[in-house]
Amino acid sequence: MTMKKLLLVWFLPVSLLSHVSQAQDKWDLKRCVSYALANNISVKQADVQARLAKLTLGQSKLQQIPTLIFGTGVGINSGNSLNPTNYTVNNTTFLYNNFSLQSSVVLFNGFNLQNVIAANRAAWQAALATTDKTRNDISLNVANAYLQVLLAREQAEAARAKLALSQSQLEITRKQVKAGTLPELNAAELESQVAQDSSNYINLTGTIQQNVLTLEAYMGLDASTPFEVDSPPVDEIPVEKLADVQPEAVYSLALTNQPQQKADAFQIEANRHLVKANKGAMYPMISLGGNMGTNYNTTPVPQYQSSLVKLPQPVKIGYVQGSNTPVLVDSLTTSVSHDTHTPYFKQLNSYFNQSIGINVSIPILNNGTLRTNYAKSKLNLRYAELQRDQDNLTLKNNIYQAYTAATTALQKYEANKISVAASGKSADFAQKRYAVGMLNTIDLLTNQNNFFNAKINLLSSQYDYVFKMKVLEFYKGLGIKLSKE
Repeated sequence: MTMKKLLLVWFLPVSLLSHVSQAQDKWDLKRCVSYALANNISVKQADVQARLAKLTLGQSKLQQIPTLIFGTGVGINSGNSLNPTNYTVNNTTFLYNNFSLQSSVVLFNGFNLQNVIAANRAAWQAALATTDKTRNDISLNVANAYLQVLLAREQAEAARAKLALSQSQLEITRKQVKAGTLPELNAAELESQVAQDSSNYINLTGTIQQNVLTLEAYMGLDASTPFEVDSPPVDEIPVEKLADVQPEAVYSLALTNQPQQKADAFQIEANRHLVKANKGAMYPMISLGGNMGTNYNTTPVPQYQSSLVKLPQPVKIGYVQGSNTPVLVDSLTTSVSHDTHTPYFKQLNSYFNQSIGINVSIPILNNGTLRTNYAKSKLNLRYAELQRDQDNLTLKNNIYQAYTAATTALQKYEANKISVAASGKSADFAQKRYAVGMLNTIDLLTNQNNFFNAKINLLSSQYDYVFKMKVLEFYKGLGIKLSKE
Protein backbone atom coordinates (compact mmCIF):
# COMPACT_ATOMS: atom_id res chain seq x y z
CA MET A 1 0.00 0.00 0.00
CA THR A 2 1.40 3.41 -1.00
CA MET A 3 1.81 6.24 1.49
CA LYS A 4 -1.07 8.22 -0.10
CA LYS A 5 -3.47 5.30 0.28
CA LEU A 6 -2.31 4.74 3.86
CA LEU A 7 -2.95 8.36 4.75
CA LEU A 8 -6.34 8.23 3.04
CA VAL A 9 -7.34 5.23 5.16
CA TRP A 10 -6.30 7.03 8.35
CA PHE A 11 -7.67 10.49 7.64
CA LEU A 12 -11.00 9.66 5.99
CA PRO A 13 -12.65 8.54 9.27
CA VAL A 14 -11.11 11.52 11.06
CA SER A 15 -12.43 13.88 8.40
CA LEU A 16 -15.91 12.36 8.57
CA LEU A 17 -15.82 12.62 12.35
CA SER A 18 -14.90 16.28 12.06
CA HIS A 19 -17.87 16.99 9.77
CA VAL A 20 -20.23 15.15 12.11
CA SER A 21 -18.86 17.07 15.10
CA GLN A 22 -19.41 20.39 13.38
CA ALA A 23 -23.07 19.47 12.86
CA GLN A 24 -23.57 18.75 16.55
CA ASP A 25 -24.62 21.23 19.20
CA LYS A 26 -21.49 22.37 21.06
CA TRP A 27 -21.23 22.43 24.84
CA ASP A 28 -19.36 25.19 26.67
CA LEU A 29 -18.02 24.78 30.20
CA LYS A 30 -21.03 26.43 31.83
CA ARG A 31 -23.41 24.00 30.16
CA CYS A 32 -21.20 21.01 31.02
CA VAL A 33 -21.06 22.02 34.69
CA SER A 34 -24.82 22.64 34.87
CA TYR A 35 -25.53 19.25 33.36
CA ALA A 36 -23.07 17.55 35.71
CA LEU A 37 -24.62 19.15 38.79
CA ALA A 38 -28.04 17.90 37.70
CA ASN A 39 -27.03 14.38 36.66
CA ASN A 40 -23.85 13.32 38.45
CA ILE A 41 -24.60 10.37 40.75
CA SER A 42 -22.32 11.61 43.56
CA VAL A 43 -24.23 14.90 43.65
CA LYS A 44 -27.54 13.03 43.74
CA GLN A 45 -26.31 10.83 46.59
CA ALA A 46 -25.21 13.86 48.60
CA ASP A 47 -28.63 15.43 48.00
CA VAL A 48 -30.34 12.26 49.28
CA GLN A 49 -28.23 12.39 52.45
CA ALA A 50 -29.26 16.01 52.99
CA ARG A 51 -32.92 15.06 52.59
CA LEU A 52 -32.53 12.26 55.13
CA ALA A 53 -30.98 14.72 57.58
CA LYS A 54 -33.92 17.09 57.07
CA LEU A 55 -36.40 14.28 57.75
CA THR A 56 -34.53 13.45 60.97
CA LEU A 57 -34.78 17.10 62.02
CA GLY A 58 -38.50 17.19 61.27
CA GLN A 59 -39.12 14.01 63.22
CA SER A 60 -37.25 15.33 66.28
CA LYS A 61 -39.39 18.48 66.21
CA LEU A 62 -42.54 16.36 66.26
CA GLN A 63 -41.34 14.79 69.51
CA GLN A 64 -42.44 18.02 71.24
CA ILE A 65 -46.15 17.53 70.54
CA PRO A 66 -48.31 15.13 72.63
CA THR A 67 -48.76 11.57 71.49
CA LEU A 68 -52.28 10.30 70.80
CA ILE A 69 -52.96 6.59 70.42
CA PHE A 70 -56.34 4.97 69.75
CA GLY A 71 -56.76 1.27 70.45
CA THR A 72 -59.52 -1.26 70.15
CA GLY A 73 -59.80 -5.00 70.50
CA VAL A 74 -62.38 -7.71 70.01
CA GLY A 75 -62.19 -11.39 70.88
CA ILE A 76 -63.63 -14.46 72.58
CA ASN A 77 -62.66 -15.52 76.10
CA SER A 78 -63.34 -18.93 77.65
CA GLY A 79 -62.78 -20.39 81.11
CA ASN A 80 -62.21 -18.61 84.42
CA SER A 81 -61.63 -14.92 83.70
CA LEU A 82 -62.29 -11.51 85.13
CA ASN A 83 -65.29 -9.80 83.60
CA PRO A 84 -64.00 -6.32 82.69
CA THR A 85 -67.48 -4.82 83.06
CA ASN A 86 -68.42 -5.88 86.58
CA TYR A 87 -65.06 -7.28 87.78
CA THR A 88 -66.45 -10.68 88.75
CA VAL A 89 -64.77 -14.00 88.10
CA ASN A 90 -66.79 -16.07 85.65
CA ASN A 91 -66.30 -19.52 84.20
CA THR A 92 -67.94 -18.97 80.87
CA THR A 93 -67.35 -18.13 77.23
CA PHE A 94 -68.06 -14.58 76.19
CA LEU A 95 -67.35 -12.04 73.46
CA TYR A 96 -65.57 -8.84 74.48
CA ASN A 97 -64.86 -5.50 72.81
CA ASN A 98 -62.87 -2.58 74.24
CA PHE A 99 -61.80 0.90 73.20
CA SER A 100 -59.05 3.18 74.54
CA LEU A 101 -57.58 6.60 73.76
CA GLN A 102 -54.21 7.45 75.32
CA SER A 103 -52.14 10.62 75.26
CA SER A 104 -48.89 11.78 76.84
CA VAL A 105 -46.52 14.71 76.61
CA VAL A 106 -43.05 15.28 78.07
CA LEU A 107 -42.96 18.25 80.43
CA PHE A 108 -39.26 18.10 81.34
CA ASN A 109 -36.35 15.85 80.43
CA GLY A 110 -33.26 17.91 81.17
CA PHE A 111 -33.61 19.82 77.86
CA ASN A 112 -32.65 16.62 76.08
CA LEU A 113 -35.25 17.04 73.36
CA GLN A 114 -34.39 20.69 72.68
CA ASN A 115 -30.71 19.87 72.30
CA VAL A 116 -31.45 16.90 70.03
CA ILE A 117 -33.45 19.23 67.79
CA ALA A 118 -30.59 21.75 67.71
CA ALA A 119 -28.09 18.96 66.95
CA ASN A 120 -30.23 17.60 64.11
CA ARG A 121 -30.63 21.09 62.67
CA ALA A 122 -26.85 21.57 62.64
CA ALA A 123 -26.40 18.08 61.15
CA TRP A 124 -28.84 18.99 58.36
CA GLN A 125 -26.91 22.19 57.65
CA ALA A 126 -23.68 20.17 57.61
CA ALA A 127 -25.25 17.80 55.08
CA LEU A 128 -26.23 20.76 52.89
CA ALA A 129 -22.66 22.07 53.06
CA THR A 130 -21.34 18.60 52.18
CA THR A 131 -23.65 18.61 49.16
CA ASP A 132 -22.19 21.97 48.13
CA LYS A 133 -18.69 20.53 48.52
CA THR A 134 -19.59 17.60 46.30
CA ARG A 135 -21.00 20.01 43.71
CA ASN A 136 -17.79 22.07 43.85
CA ASP A 137 -15.60 18.99 43.50
CA ILE A 138 -17.59 17.85 40.48
CA SER A 139 -17.39 21.34 38.96
CA LEU A 140 -13.62 21.36 39.40
CA ASN A 141 -13.29 17.88 37.90
CA VAL A 142 -15.48 18.84 34.94
CA ALA A 143 -13.41 21.99 34.36
CA ASN A 144 -10.17 19.99 34.45
CA ALA A 145 -11.55 17.36 32.05
CA TYR A 146 -12.88 20.12 29.79
CA LEU A 147 -9.44 21.77 29.64
CA GLN A 148 -7.85 18.41 28.94
CA VAL A 149 -10.14 18.03 25.91
CA LEU A 150 -9.13 21.50 24.69
CA LEU A 151 -5.44 20.72 25.23
CA ALA A 152 -5.69 17.42 23.33
CA ARG A 153 -7.38 19.25 20.47
CA GLU A 154 -4.64 21.86 20.33
CA GLN A 155 -1.99 19.17 20.39
CA ALA A 156 -3.78 17.22 17.68
CA GLU A 157 -4.01 20.34 15.55
CA ALA A 158 -0.28 20.94 15.98
CA ALA A 159 0.40 17.33 15.05
CA ARG A 160 -1.83 17.67 11.98
CA ALA A 161 0.13 20.76 10.86
CA LYS A 162 3.39 18.91 11.44
CA LEU A 163 2.10 15.98 9.38
CA ALA A 164 1.01 18.29 6.55
CA LEU A 165 4.48 19.85 6.50
CA SER A 166 6.14 16.43 6.39
CA GLN A 167 3.86 15.36 3.52
CA SER A 168 4.69 18.52 1.58
CA GLN A 169 8.39 17.99 2.08
CA LEU A 170 8.05 14.37 1.00
CA GLU A 171 6.35 15.39 -2.26
CA ILE A 172 9.05 17.96 -3.01
CA THR A 173 11.84 15.54 -2.15
CA ARG A 174 10.38 12.83 -4.37
CA LYS A 175 10.39 15.24 -7.29
CA GLN A 176 13.99 16.11 -6.57
CA VAL A 177 14.93 12.44 -6.28
CA LYS A 178 13.19 11.76 -9.56
CA ALA A 179 15.14 14.64 -11.13
CA GLY A 180 18.37 13.19 -9.75
CA THR A 181 19.24 16.16 -7.54
CA LEU A 182 18.76 14.26 -4.26
CA PRO A 183 19.50 10.68 -3.28
CA GLU A 184 16.71 8.16 -2.64
CA LEU A 185 17.74 8.05 1.03
CA ASN A 186 16.27 11.52 1.58
CA ALA A 187 12.85 10.39 0.40
CA ALA A 188 13.02 7.25 2.53
CA GLU A 189 13.88 9.26 5.63
CA LEU A 190 10.96 11.62 4.98
CA GLU A 191 8.60 8.68 4.42
CA SER A 192 9.61 7.41 7.84
CA GLN A 193 8.95 10.85 9.33
CA VAL A 194 5.49 11.03 7.69
CA ALA A 195 4.61 7.64 9.13
CA GLN A 196 5.76 8.77 12.58
CA ASP A 197 3.81 12.04 12.31
CA SER A 198 0.74 10.09 11.19
CA SER A 199 1.05 7.86 14.25
CA ASN A 200 1.39 10.88 16.55
CA TYR A 201 -1.67 12.51 15.02
CA ILE A 202 -3.76 9.36 15.30
CA ASN A 203 -2.71 8.90 18.93
CA LEU A 204 -3.67 12.47 19.76
CA THR A 205 -7.08 12.13 18.09
CA GLY A 206 -7.60 9.04 20.24
CA THR A 207 -6.58 11.07 23.29
CA ILE A 208 -9.30 13.59 22.43
CA GLN A 209 -11.92 10.86 22.50
CA GLN A 210 -10.57 9.44 25.75
CA ASN A 211 -10.68 12.87 27.38
CA VAL A 212 -14.20 13.42 26.07
CA LEU A 213 -15.27 10.11 27.63
CA THR A 214 -13.72 11.19 30.94
CA LEU A 215 -15.64 14.47 30.76
CA GLU A 216 -18.88 12.63 29.99
CA ALA A 217 -18.31 10.34 32.99
CA TYR A 218 -17.99 13.32 35.35
CA MET A 219 -21.09 14.85 33.80
CA GLY A 220 -23.14 11.67 34.12
CA LEU A 221 -23.72 11.73 30.37
CA ASP A 222 -24.17 8.48 28.47
CA ALA A 223 -21.03 7.66 26.49
CA SER A 224 -23.10 6.92 23.37
CA THR A 225 -24.67 10.41 23.37
CA PRO A 226 -23.40 12.68 20.56
CA PHE A 227 -21.25 15.26 22.29
CA GLU A 228 -19.06 18.09 21.02
CA VAL A 229 -17.11 20.48 23.24
CA ASP A 230 -16.90 24.15 22.34
CA SER A 231 -13.30 25.31 21.93
CA PRO A 232 -12.67 28.83 23.22
CA PRO A 233 -9.17 30.07 22.42
CA VAL A 234 -6.96 29.49 25.42
CA ASP A 235 -5.61 33.02 25.16
CA GLU A 236 -9.13 34.38 25.75
CA ILE A 237 -9.75 32.43 28.96
CA PRO A 238 -9.84 35.01 31.81
CA VAL A 239 -7.20 34.39 34.47
CA GLU A 240 -6.56 36.30 37.67
CA LYS A 241 -3.19 37.92 38.16
CA LEU A 242 -0.82 35.85 40.24
CA ALA A 243 -0.42 38.80 42.59
CA ASP A 244 -4.18 38.71 43.30
CA VAL A 245 -4.15 35.11 44.50
CA GLN A 246 -1.50 35.21 47.19
CA PRO A 247 -1.85 32.00 49.23
CA GLU A 248 -2.38 33.57 52.66
CA ALA A 249 -5.12 35.90 51.39
CA VAL A 250 -6.78 33.07 49.45
CA TYR A 251 -6.65 30.86 52.55
CA SER A 252 -8.37 33.52 54.68
CA LEU A 253 -11.18 33.75 52.14
CA ALA A 254 -11.40 29.98 51.72
CA LEU A 255 -11.97 29.49 55.46
CA THR A 256 -15.28 31.33 55.11
CA ASN A 257 -16.45 30.32 51.64
CA GLN A 258 -15.42 26.69 51.23
CA PRO A 259 -18.25 24.19 51.93
CA GLN A 260 -15.96 21.73 53.73
CA GLN A 261 -15.12 24.34 56.37
CA LYS A 262 -18.82 25.21 56.74
CA ALA A 263 -19.65 21.52 57.11
CA ASP A 264 -16.99 21.14 59.81
CA ALA A 265 -18.40 24.10 61.75
CA PHE A 266 -21.94 22.72 61.63
CA GLN A 267 -20.71 19.26 62.61
CA ILE A 268 -18.99 20.69 65.68
CA GLU A 269 -22.15 22.57 66.60
CA ALA A 270 -24.19 19.37 66.25
CA ASN A 271 -21.82 17.45 68.52
CA ARG A 272 -21.91 20.20 71.15
CA HIS A 273 -25.68 19.95 71.34
CA LEU A 274 -25.46 16.15 71.51
CA VAL A 275 -23.19 16.48 74.55
CA LYS A 276 -25.86 18.60 76.24
CA ALA A 277 -28.60 16.21 75.12
CA ASN A 278 -26.86 13.16 76.59
CA LYS A 279 -26.22 15.05 79.81
CA GLY A 280 -29.90 15.99 80.00
CA ALA A 281 -30.90 12.36 79.50
CA MET A 282 -29.47 11.61 82.98
CA TYR A 283 -31.98 13.98 84.65
CA PRO A 284 -35.47 12.86 85.78
CA MET A 285 -38.16 12.95 83.11
CA ILE A 286 -41.58 14.35 83.94
CA SER A 287 -44.51 13.61 81.65
CA LEU A 288 -48.24 14.20 81.66
CA GLY A 289 -50.48 11.34 80.59
CA GLY A 290 -54.19 10.71 80.13
CA ASN A 291 -56.41 7.80 79.17
CA MET A 292 -60.04 7.18 78.20
CA GLY A 293 -61.62 3.79 77.71
CA THR A 294 -64.71 1.64 77.81
CA ASN A 295 -65.70 -2.04 77.54
CA TYR A 296 -68.40 -4.30 76.23
CA ASN A 297 -69.04 -7.89 77.35
CA THR A 298 -71.64 -10.50 76.37
CA THR A 299 -71.64 -12.19 79.82
CA PRO A 300 -75.24 -12.18 81.15
CA VAL A 301 -75.96 -10.12 84.29
CA PRO A 302 -78.26 -11.76 86.94
CA GLN A 303 -81.43 -9.80 87.78
CA TYR A 304 -83.76 -10.37 90.83
CA GLN A 305 -87.55 -9.76 91.09
CA SER A 306 -89.53 -9.82 94.37
CA SER A 307 -93.25 -10.65 94.94
CA LEU A 308 -95.56 -10.67 98.01
CA VAL A 309 -97.35 -14.02 98.72
CA LYS A 310 -100.51 -14.11 100.99
CA LEU A 311 -100.37 -17.01 103.50
CA PRO A 312 -103.44 -19.07 104.48
CA GLN A 313 -102.79 -18.35 108.15
CA PRO A 314 -100.36 -16.20 110.07
CA VAL A 315 -96.87 -17.50 110.54
CA LYS A 316 -94.64 -16.79 113.52
CA ILE A 317 -91.30 -15.40 112.39
CA GLY A 318 -89.81 -14.41 115.79
CA TYR A 319 -90.24 -12.73 119.18
CA VAL A 320 -90.07 -9.17 120.40
CA GLN A 321 -86.91 -8.72 122.45
CA GLY A 322 -87.68 -8.15 126.12
CA SER A 323 -91.35 -9.18 126.13
CA ASN A 324 -91.00 -12.40 124.14
CA THR A 325 -94.16 -11.50 122.30
CA PRO A 326 -94.40 -13.60 119.12
CA VAL A 327 -94.24 -11.78 115.79
CA LEU A 328 -96.75 -13.05 113.25
CA VAL A 329 -97.01 -12.26 109.51
CA ASP A 330 -99.74 -13.16 107.06
CA SER A 331 -97.60 -12.77 103.88
CA LEU A 332 -93.98 -13.46 102.67
CA THR A 333 -91.72 -11.83 100.06
CA THR A 334 -90.22 -14.19 97.47
CA SER A 335 -87.44 -13.49 94.92
CA VAL A 336 -86.97 -14.90 91.42
CA SER A 337 -83.61 -14.48 89.58
CA HIS A 338 -82.89 -14.55 85.84
CA ASP A 339 -80.06 -13.48 83.50
CA THR A 340 -80.31 -10.41 81.28
CA HIS A 341 -78.03 -8.88 78.58
CA THR A 342 -77.12 -5.17 78.66
CA PRO A 343 -77.26 -3.58 75.17
CA TYR A 344 -73.97 -2.73 73.38
CA PHE A 345 -74.07 1.07 73.46
CA LYS A 346 -75.54 1.12 76.95
CA GLN A 347 -72.55 -0.89 78.18
CA LEU A 348 -70.10 1.41 76.40
CA ASN A 349 -71.74 4.41 78.04
CA SER A 350 -71.98 2.77 81.46
CA TYR A 351 -68.37 1.63 81.65
CA PHE A 352 -66.75 4.74 80.12
CA ASN A 353 -63.74 5.78 82.27
CA GLN A 354 -61.10 8.51 82.22
CA SER A 355 -57.76 9.06 83.95
CA ILE A 356 -55.05 11.73 84.00
CA GLY A 357 -51.78 11.87 85.86
CA ILE A 358 -48.18 13.00 86.02
CA ASN A 359 -45.40 10.44 85.66
CA VAL A 360 -41.84 10.86 86.91
CA SER A 361 -39.06 8.63 85.60
CA ILE A 362 -35.74 8.81 87.45
CA PRO A 363 -32.76 6.92 85.96
CA ILE A 364 -30.91 5.22 88.83
CA LEU A 365 -29.22 2.12 87.45
CA ASN A 366 -29.13 1.53 83.70
CA ASN A 367 -25.91 -0.44 83.25
CA GLY A 368 -23.95 2.78 82.73
CA THR A 369 -25.60 3.40 79.36
CA LEU A 370 -26.39 7.08 79.92
CA ARG A 371 -22.96 7.96 81.31
CA THR A 372 -21.26 6.04 78.52
CA ASN A 373 -23.32 7.89 75.90
CA TYR A 374 -22.38 11.19 77.56
CA ALA A 375 -18.67 10.30 77.52
CA LYS A 376 -18.88 9.15 73.89
CA SER A 377 -20.55 12.39 72.83
CA LYS A 378 -17.72 14.41 74.36
CA LEU A 379 -15.17 12.33 72.48
CA ASN A 380 -17.17 12.75 69.25
CA LEU A 381 -17.06 16.50 69.79
CA ARG A 382 -13.29 16.36 70.21
CA TYR A 383 -13.00 14.24 67.08
CA ALA A 384 -15.05 16.77 65.10
CA GLU A 385 -12.80 19.58 66.30
CA LEU A 386 -9.70 17.64 65.25
CA GLN A 387 -11.29 16.92 61.87
CA ARG A 388 -11.87 20.63 61.42
CA ASP A 389 -8.21 21.34 62.22
CA GLN A 390 -7.12 18.63 59.78
CA ASP A 391 -9.37 19.95 57.01
CA ASN A 392 -8.10 23.48 57.56
CA LEU A 393 -4.51 22.26 57.43
CA THR A 394 -5.24 20.30 54.24
CA LEU A 395 -6.93 23.34 52.72
CA LYS A 396 -3.93 25.55 53.49
CA ASN A 397 -1.49 22.99 52.08
CA ASN A 398 -3.59 22.62 48.93
CA ILE A 399 -3.69 26.38 48.41
CA TYR A 400 0.06 26.80 48.88
CA GLN A 401 0.72 23.82 46.60
CA ALA A 402 -1.64 25.24 43.98
CA TYR A 403 0.09 28.63 44.21
CA THR A 404 3.52 27.01 43.88
CA ALA A 405 2.31 24.91 40.96
CA ALA A 406 0.80 27.97 39.27
CA THR A 407 4.04 29.91 39.71
CA THR A 408 6.04 27.03 38.28
CA ALA A 409 3.58 26.60 35.40
CA LEU A 410 3.83 30.30 34.57
CA GLN A 411 7.63 30.13 34.54
CA LYS A 412 7.53 27.04 32.31
CA TYR A 413 5.04 28.77 30.02
CA GLU A 414 7.30 31.81 29.63
CA ALA A 415 10.34 29.60 29.09
CA ASN A 416 8.49 27.55 26.48
CA LYS A 417 7.57 30.74 24.63
CA ILE A 418 11.26 31.46 24.22
CA SER A 419 11.89 27.87 23.24
CA VAL A 420 9.19 27.97 20.55
CA ALA A 421 10.56 31.21 19.13
CA ALA A 422 14.12 29.90 19.03
CA SER A 423 13.25 26.45 17.65
CA GLY A 424 10.92 28.08 15.11
CA LYS A 425 13.77 30.18 13.74
CA SER A 426 16.04 27.16 13.69
CA ALA A 427 13.44 25.10 11.82
CA ASP A 428 12.90 27.90 9.32
CA PHE A 429 16.62 28.23 8.65
CA ALA A 430 16.95 24.46 8.36
CA GLN A 431 14.14 24.37 5.80
CA LYS A 432 15.81 27.02 3.69
CA ARG A 433 19.21 25.30 3.85
CA TYR A 434 17.60 21.96 3.01
CA ALA A 435 15.90 23.50 -0.02
CA VAL A 436 19.27 24.52 -1.49
CA GLY A 437 20.95 21.23 -0.57
CA MET A 438 23.06 22.58 2.29
CA LEU A 439 21.44 20.41 4.98
CA ASN A 440 20.78 16.70 5.12
CA THR A 441 17.37 15.22 5.85
CA ILE A 442 18.19 14.01 9.34
CA ASP A 443 19.22 17.48 10.51
CA LEU A 444 16.11 18.97 8.91
CA LEU A 445 13.84 16.50 10.66
CA THR A 446 15.65 17.07 13.95
CA ASN A 447 15.01 20.81 13.76
CA GLN A 448 11.40 20.32 12.77
CA ASN A 449 10.78 17.82 15.57
CA ASN A 450 12.38 20.17 18.06
CA PHE A 451 10.02 22.92 16.90
CA PHE A 452 7.02 20.61 17.12
CA ASN A 453 7.95 19.39 20.61
CA ALA A 454 8.47 22.99 21.74
CA LYS A 455 4.97 23.92 20.57
CA ILE A 456 3.48 20.89 22.32
CA ASN A 457 5.31 21.81 25.52
CA LEU A 458 4.09 25.39 25.19
CA LEU A 459 0.50 24.26 24.87
CA SER A 460 0.80 21.88 27.81
CA SER A 461 2.37 24.50 30.06
CA GLN A 462 -0.21 27.11 29.03
CA TYR A 463 -3.17 24.87 29.86
CA ASP A 464 -1.46 23.70 33.01
CA TYR A 465 -1.02 27.30 34.10
CA VAL A 466 -4.64 28.14 33.31
CA PHE A 467 -5.94 25.19 35.32
CA LYS A 468 -3.68 25.90 38.30
CA MET A 469 -4.95 29.49 38.33
CA LYS A 470 -8.53 28.26 38.09
CA VAL A 471 -7.91 26.14 41.20
CA LEU A 472 -6.71 29.22 43.08
CA GLU A 473 -9.71 31.20 41.83
CA PHE A 474 -11.92 28.35 43.03
CA TYR A 475 -10.44 28.48 46.53
CA LYS A 476 -10.82 32.26 46.48
CA GLY A 477 -14.54 31.83 45.92
CA LEU A 478 -14.68 33.08 42.32
CA GLY A 479 -16.05 29.84 40.92
CA ILE A 480 -14.82 28.30 37.66
CA LYS A 481 -15.34 29.99 34.31
CA LEU A 482 -13.58 29.98 30.98
CA SER A 483 -15.22 33.10 29.59
CA LYS A 484 -15.72 36.72 30.64
CA GLU A 485 -19.48 36.32 31.08
